[in-house]
Amino acid sequence: MDLHVDELEADIARLPWSVPLADWPAELLVGLPRGISRHPVRFVELAGRIVAVKETQEPIARREYEVLAALSSLDAPAVQPLGYITGRTDAQGAPLPGALLTPHLEFSLPYRALFSRQLAANTASRLVDALAVLLVRLHLAGFFWGDVSLSNTLFRRDAEAFAAYLVDAETGELHPSLSAGQREHDLELARVNLAGDFMDLQAGGLMDAEADPLEMVNLLLERYRALWDELTATEEFADEERWRIDQRIRRLNALGFDLGEFTVTTDLDGTTTRIEPKVVEPGHHARRLDRLAGIRAQEGQARRLLNDLDSYRAAVGLGDASEEEAARSWLEHAYEPLLGMVPPELEGRLEGPQIFHEFLDHRWFLSERTGHDMDAAAAMRSYIDTVLARRPRESTFFRAPDTQALAEVRAAETGAGSDAAGTAAAAPTDEERAAP
Repeated sequence: MDLHVDELEADIARLPWSVPLADWPAELLVGLPRGISRHPVRFVELAGRIVAVKETQEPIARREYEVLAALSSLDAPAVQPLGYITGRTDAQGAPLPGALLTPHLEFSLPYRALFSRQLAANTASRLVDALAVLLVRLHLAGFFWGDVSLSNTLFRRDAEAFAAYLVDAETGELHPSLSAGQREHDLELARVNLAGDFMDLQAGGLMDAEADPLEMVNLLLERYRALWDELTATEEFADEERWRIDQRIRRLNALGFDLGEFTVTTDLDGTTTRIEPKVVEPGHHARRLDRLAGIRAQEGQARRLLNDLDSYRAAVGLGDASEEEAARSWLEHAYEPLLGMVPPELEGRLEGPQIFHEFLDHRWFLSERTGHDMDAAAAMRSYIDTVLARRPRESTFFRAPDTQALAEVRAAETGAGSDAAGTAAAAPTDEERAAP
């Protein structure tokens, strides 16, 4: 659900703008885990929604708002801008910095919250994968980030993977397109910053001491370049190999992208053809699921739900029905009834598509253990009782002021303590999530 500043004008006006953000009273704030930031950041609840307030200089706040608005218009994976505040003064009339307002990205987590408990060994590599996809998508949109790091990224669960979102565009620049030099400069910044991020995690005991931060950074560069080449590389083939165009499109679809536009040129003697992608659009499976079932999901979640839709279609004998008819039946008889079993007090633990994905995993585990297909309703009850009930609320994590977390945030900003995101909340282990 989008949030507009005009809906919150009165609530925003009542905030204590004459007080430095670091001194806002605890009872006004919502305690959320947050990443390391060079500026004070606080969360407040306005009209039932959580809004992040970042204090920074007025020109910077205004420019970052404009950059985020431009990224939003390009459907880039970034937080949405809500507004910015200028003209602040304290009680004595002395000027105060401006502020940027962004709605909290629901179900998102800073990387330190993901490492706040011992997760599976491949957690870091999954974050690297998500960051590589994020960086490719931003570069395809012509965005030079200028400060690539885990601290400037939020992560949402996407089936077994994560989806990454840019959360700080202060140093970013939007261009019609990026040169190879600009992209390599961003990658070099990523190499330096991520090595520091992983070393910091090791120093805090949140990451395996035996892991090699430089190896993780090299993995990011490898996966970025492999994905970039797959999405943008020009391909040549013989005239009788035109089927390779379809093969290229299928490979892109498997990666979650659509080839929206491409150029095909043939040499003078007609023996060689070149295909050059022009427009590559992310979200292939997510768009298909939305079209068929009206469900908005992350790409990995959409892929998993579409697979279940195909399995359902075959199981109930709808093989000859249209995709739309099968999707309506799946929604009515499978997806909606099972999600409807989740009690209201647990609905905010995870997004609906993620719950359904984890339910499918849980049902498979139960079926393997018992040696027969587990009834769907019984499997969902088991998942709710033994897995979902143990999950923290990821929609907002905390809904009430958390004075301990706030104290740790303030200590971190003054260099007197660790970042609050490492201690404010604990994500469950992958083993806890998967265990029946």
